[in-house]
Amino acid sequence: MDRILPNSESVDLQSPRNNKEHHTQEMGLKRLIVRRGQSFVLQLHFNRSFHFGKDYLTFVAETGPAPMELLGTRATFSLTQARKGNVWSASDFTTDTNSLLVSFFTPASAVIGPYTLKIEISQGQGHSVAHPVGTFILLFNPWNAEDEVYLPSEILLQEYIMMDYGFVYKGHERFITAWPWNYGQFEEDIIDICFEILDKSLYFLENPSKDYSQRNDPVYVCRVVSAMINSNDDSGVLQGNWGEDYSRGVSPLEWNGSVAILRQWSARGKQPVKFGQCWVFAAVMCTVMRCLGVPTRVVSNFRSAHNMDGNLTIDTYFDQNAEMLPIQKRDKIWNFHVWNECWMIRKDLPPGYNGWQVLDPTPQQTSNGLFCCGPASVKAVREGEVHLPYDTPFVYAEVNADEVIWLFRNGQAQEILVHNTSSIGKEISTKMVGSDQRQNITGSYKYPEGSPEERSVFMKASRKMLSPRRASSPFLDLLGSRGSQDQPAQLQLHLAKTPEWGHDLMLKLHARRVPDRVHPRGPIRLVVRFSAQALLHQGDTREPLWRQTVHLDLDFGEEIQWPLLLPYENYRNKLTDEKLIRVSGIAKVEDTGRSMLVLKDISLEPPHLSIEVSKRAEVGKALRVHITLTNTLTVALSNCMMVLEGSGLIDGQIYNNIGTLVAGHTIQIQLDLYPIKTGPRQLQVLISSNEIKEIKGYKDIFVAASRAS
Repeated sequence: MDRILPNSESVDLQSPRNNKEHHTQEMGLKRLIVRRGQSFVLQLHFNRSFHFGKDYLTFVAETGPAPMELLGTRATFSLTQARKGNVWSASDFTTDTNSLLVSFFTPASAVIGPYTLKIEISQGQGHSVAHPVGTFILLFNPWNAEDEVYLPSEILLQEYIMMDYGFVYKGHERFITAWPWNYGQFEEDIIDICFEILDKSLYFLENPSKDYSQRNDPVYVCRVVSAMINSNDDSGVLQGNWGEDYSRGVSPLEWNGSVAILRQWSARGKQPVKFGQCWVFAAVMCTVMRCLGVPTRVVSNFRSAHNMDGNLTIDTYFDQNAEMLPIQKRDKIWNFHVWNECWMIRKDLPPGYNGWQVLDPTPQQTSNGLFCCGPASVKAVREGEVHLPYDTPFVYAEVNADEVIWLFRNGQAQEILVHNTSSIGKEISTKMVGSDQRQNITGSYKYPEGSPEERSVFMKASRKMLSPRRASSPFLDLLGSRGSQDQPAQLQLHLAKTPEWGHDLMLKLHARRVPDRVHPRGPIRLVVRFSAQALLHQGDTREPLWRQTVHLDLDFGEEIQWPLLLPYENYRNKLTDEKLIRVSGIAKVEDTGRSMLVLKDISLEPPHLSIEVSKRAEVGKALRVHITLTNTLTVALSNCMMVLEGSGLIDGQIYNNIGTLVAGHTIQIQLDLYPIKTGPRQLQVLISSNEIKEIKGYKDIFVAASRAS
């Protein structure tokens, strides 16, 4: 019998069909991209008819630098009539003239990555001849019940795998801002960049074969990506910068999405992109993990503790003039912090800790020698099981630490102004499934504040995290206390109107006399010293930009509202790009010397963008976009630059220099887009200026298929 040989056009990878069935068609139809644990078909063409039982076909699939069957990076399997279990196989074939249609199956535990596929052809006991078949990319498969990232809900899969845009939540707990972000995980080159990231990790560089062999494990892959998104140990994607000088790169506030960051990293020799902060790190990690097939979401924690010494308290210091003092310790309370949750089974943990796992690519502390964090089971955090890997004590403290505020006098902390057991870990937020709304998921991280379960879990975690010596320290004595001590007055600061950047700020001090042990009924006199300081993202403050002193006489049962004015000129050139102000007041009771603290964090609103589209959006047809911005400030916005982005709408980014926008004036911009892909899309628009770095807007657009003309 003539030797059977593949002909010159020997293989049809059936990429359009396979990619659609494997939910990868958004990555393109030219290459074969499939998910593990699910069959796909190839068509092989030969120089004559194929005869099963006489012509023997053996397939070899390989990935990594030195493929070995023992490591799971090489698989050899023969053509059979039926599939045999959860193993590599080629079966269920049909023949047609000189062609063979074969169903290939990869196990749900296979190593992910780019593969080469070869075919070895032999007849009987004769020697075999190997021929290349082609290449394919294998990804995690959250649609498959055998995969460790299996998520049994099509609605959730559409959100946490297929959705290529979303929101990052920023600001502070009482003024949360939805920040649109273009994840862009299906842009054609992003999948290749994701594997470049894995191939640049220290794990790969140290032992490439071992690294590849562990890429079947989502826990391992997530940890590697968490370390590689930052550049503290390696040639990671982003360099962090928490200062205020971004002249050598891009301000973290000026990114619209992940695609430009990942492409820049790949194109410029894997040099870290400048610059990122927590929301940029987390959003880029979301892109990478969704691209690799792991259900992922971005989570924001407001008033997030950065507890480096593991004692579950964060100490803050004020002087008697209400100035928040610089902290020498690394313990801080960040206004907000952003991390990721990835969905997976945790075979390395006892039963009950599957599901959402915290992963945090922001470089805060080392974990097993590298700057990465997680995966930490959200369930373990809620139950205080801080001994479970990975980095659960650090995550637990981020959402549960106690805040102790001290009055600092004569060189030392002399008086506890406030002991807050519930001020940290507020409004933990993520994008709601199938909606542009925000979802509060605080309840998945902890029991309700002040409930018996919450304090019980706190004490359990404390005993595990504190050594026996420290367990008898004043810290545990504090745990029993409940908020502030017995005080003769209640003080609150309120905003009298919406705070807008470029305008004076109007506040009111509400003071109400209440009975206490020292002054059960009589009048009291208070001296209240106020201070306002620029508040930095990581919880630090600058020098005071405004001070005021108020004298109050309060009779029993009396309530006073005292107006306060913070002029624009006081803060005009004193704030960071994030436009946050902390107003603090220390009230001293004259005849006892006791002190009380009142605080208000203010986020200043920038002007608002309006985005409208004129008609139905169709692939390839001009779509007119109208963008309107009114400068509601009392000063001009100079050097205004507009950036547009949106996967499926724009290839890359569109830049438009719009110059200076005079105070009170409106600018209207019209431009045409030519949508590239069908389905729900989001247009992100950023206008940055010297005065305000982040005027952001977005527009959800549904793109229809092109109608035949």
